[in-house]
Amino acid sequence: MSTTTIHPLEHSFDGPEGAPVLVLGPSLGTTRHMWDRQVPELAKQWRVFRFDLPGHGGAPAHPAGSVAELTGRLLATLDSLGVQRFGYAGCALGGAVGIELALRTPERLASLALVAASPRFGTADEFRQRGVIVRTNGLDPIARSAPDRWFTGGFAAAQPAITEWAVQMVRTTDPGCYIAACEALAAFDVRSELGRVGVPTLVLVGSDDQVTGPAEARTLVAGIPDARLAVVPGASHLVPVEQPAAVTDLLVHHFSTAWQQPYDTGQTVLPTASVVPVPAAAAQPVPVAEIAPAAVPAQPAARPDRYETGLRIRREVLGDAHVDGELARSDGFSGEFQEFVTRYTWGEIWDRPGLDRRTRSCVALTALAVGGHLEELALHTRAALRNGLTPDEIKEVLLQAAVYCGAPAANSAFRVARQVIQEETTPAE
Repeated sequence: MSTTTIHPLEHSFDGPEGAPVLVLGPSLGTTRHMWDRQVPELAKQWRVFRFDLPGHGGAPAHPAGSVAELTGRLLATLDSLGVQRFGYAGCALGGAVGIELALRTPERLASLALVAASPRFGTADEFRQRGVIVRTNGLDPIARSAPDRWFTGGFAAAQPAITEWAVQMVRTTDPGCYIAACEALAAFDVRSELGRVGVPTLVLVGSDDQVTGPAEARTLVAGIPDARLAVVPGASHLVPVEQPAAVTDLLVHHFSTAWQQPYDTGQTVLPTASVVPVPAAAAQPVPVAEIAPAAVPAQPAARPDRYETGLRIRREVLGDAHVDGELARSDGFSGEFQEFVTRYTWGEIWDRPGLDRRTRSCVALTALAVGGHLEELALHTRAALRNGLTPDEIKEVLLQAAVYCGAPAANSAFRVARQVIQEETTPAE
């Protein structure tokens, strides 16, 4: 019996109790109030359910480290309220939750709207870098730059009260929950699964969105079988706030005309097994395209190939840019060494359960400092920041190395580490 606790999400309802339920999901760094301007019109036809992300808007700070885990919490919250079937509109991270719902529980989803969303949000490196900045400097740098990411320049200048509201939303978010959400977006990639989204979908994007713009929206439309694109002119990333009337009209039209009937109209209660959310640590449902290979009898005596596991961990720790560069530079002479490093260093040792990644980073920094491997030390200082070590903790590791391994080695290590930390933790202008 699982003892995993699934924390429900903070939420609110608007609209008549007997109406169909429409769920609205927020973007990273925002609260449910980003949908305030849509609610009065939507609540005329639907029972509007809004939720806050963990640690956002004063919600309890129980970090969710994956989109799947966040989706499980949403489903658990809806289950506890007796909501079985619903429409869903989500912005950015909220849109990722919408795609996950469509892939995981299509029988519960009547219609879907993806706002400022993408099947993959930037690169994993970008979001892990943001986590490093928050861990080092707090959320203030991210908060101050939010208006530039979320709004067009003209809107931000003309609406100082809304701009300040946006800054305060981010500033008052729990840093640990924000970092966990960054990790969730870093790992989110459903490009190969879009064809399995079987629910009518509206893809809505601001014409001036520099975060997840029209190009990402068109990728969604091209991949989802029943999807339509709406580009809102004069709007950036937080398009429901910047162009509320246009977004409201589009949502009303979509959910009024594309509300898919249940698979079995005579069924009023879904089987229990289909509505129990899966904790992030548990096995996720196997994609349809992979069912046949998964059914092949297991070969218990065979040792698994650790290359793919190693490649994943190597990317998570060292970053996509570094790994892609190393693999691109490999040739007939060095290719086997790169495969060896990926399979055994990352697929075997770094995947062992005995130490967490923070501890492994401490050990790696010490060993590299002692050996004088300064290029590798720079690489692993960046990795340590990604793995959750703070600059102060890295300093303590190098001070420990100075005592037990020698001041000259530590002196060189401090010089390299300081430069890397300055580069990695200085917010972009």
